Amino acid sequence: MTAEVTNGIKVSVETAYEPNRSNPVHQHYYFAYRITIENFSGTTVQLLRRHWFIFDSIGTKSEVEGEGVVGFQPILSPGESHQYISGCNLTSELGKMYGTYQMIDKTTKEKFDVKIPEFILIAPFKLN
Repeated sequence: MTAEVTNGIKVSVETAYEPNRSNPVHQHYYFAYRITIENFSGTTVQLLRRHWFIFDSIGTKSEVEGEGVVGFQPILSPGESHQYISGCNLTSELGKMYGTYQMIDKTTKEKFDVKIPEFILIAPFKLN
């Protein structure tokens, strides 16, 4: 697991290779990731947007931007957390992702970015 704290918001990431959803013969590798967002700040915040940077080991790069996460724009009071699972398709057995969440402080209405730490996506057979 990898984690990072920005402005009192902790983002943790766990990853898993999904062999049943992958097809290496056709250069299709599917990875799931579980994100946990924890509010250690003293104010209520809401996640508005996400911005991902995705890379694989053969040079493919992509960006994904949009509202919320898996259809939600969670509101987190101090001490609360939100967890979701999503996934990523790569054309190689090795890659990485990182990004930001745009949040808003519900009291001050100030928007700020929270860093999503870089994490590695690797098929277990690549480790041998």
